[in-house]
Amino acid sequence: QVQLVESGGGLVQYGGSLRLSCAASGSIWSIYRMGWYRQAPGKQRELVADITSGGSTNYADSVKGRFTISRDNAKNTVYLQMNMLKPEDTALYYCNVLYMSAQFWGQGTQVTVSS
Repeated sequence: QVQLVESGGGLVQYGGSLRLSCAASGSIWSIYRMGWYRQAPGKQRELVADITSGGSTNYADSVKGRFTISRDNAKNTVYLQMNMLKPEDTALYYCNVLYMSAQFWGQGTQVTVSS
């Protein structure tokens, strides 16, 4: 079982920055993929970015050039640096981990961008 604890959400103005963190704990050997999803009110949950244990990254088109995902394998932690934030980035952000062919989700952290 993998437990995920997220932090770093909050309220920020248009053009501001936030950094999300997600730490995984439990009986973990090696996590293949870690990522972030988000869900805005009335919308489906969508992938924001993910990163493999080897460092390969994938981003949603809407955040390319503004968000950067990274991870610390020794700490089983994934980060999401979000710059140039826009009101449309407002959502509940969820950490997601693929481990031993199973997916695990964090509880979510709210990001609100005011115009």
